[in-house]
Amino acid sequence: MTAPALSVRNMSKAFRAVQALEDVSLDVHRGRVTALLGDNGAGKSTLVKCIAGVYQPDSGTVSIDGVTHRISSPDVARTLGVETVHQNLSLIDSLNVVENLFLNREYTRGGSFGSRIGLLHKRRMSRECQATLARLGISIPSLRKPVGLLSGGQRQAIAIGRAVAWGQKIVLLDEPAAALGVEQAQRVLDLIVALRDADVAVLLITHNMDRVTQVCDDAVVLRRGRKAAEVKVDQVTKDDLVAFITGAKTTDGGT
Repeated sequence: MTAPALSVRNMSKAFRAVQALEDVSLDVHRGRVTALLGDNGAGKSTLVKCIAGVYQPDSGTVSIDGVTHRISSPDVARTLGVETVHQNLSLIDSLNVVENLFLNREYTRGGSFGSRIGLLHKRRMSRECQATLARLGISIPSLRKPVGLLSGGQRQAIAIGRAVAWGQKIVLLDEPAAALGVEQAQRVLDLIVALRDADVAVLLITHNMDRVTQVCDDAVVLRRGRKAAEVKVDQVTKDDLVAFITGAKTTDGGT
């Protein structure tokens, strides 16, 4: 069988006396969306940050396409094809759409001399930014407008568009539709489906069970830092997922 795009094994992480993660394992496959569920404080964001290189786990491994890597920083994660959309989006409000999409990945021109002095190839970046957003059905009135002046849904779309542009293997999404209106949230879900259809592996943190059943193929539930359940979404109900989250039900059928 083909190795999972992302495989986490026996990951643990503590912050002094608080055990945020304990012996967590999960797999995320190409062309599938895996929901990462759990109450506040269950360890979801900590797990994503360990995979993304923001935190270093105390123990455990991360493998990409069957190869184990030490992801020591977000830059290392990105070189391995792992892109993350955090809750704060990591956008710079004073920069425009193109500048945010290519942040720390700017194209330069003029050979090695141009690269040394930072001579940007703005036309190429603008062209590729337009192509990426168009491919995802993202409509932004002006790519030159600072993103701080855009709507919440447009900002979310840019952050996800950046992940799509650079994350050729794995995209991690931490509550990407939080605090958005119905129409904007649906636009984000459409982008997630576009990622799945492009054979990208997606790990999605969400508290919304309707979104889980709408776009997710698999679900992993964390409870108090440990994995409480791992199920196929089409084989359980929303009530089952809530019961796993609260501890009222376990995957072995117990209560």
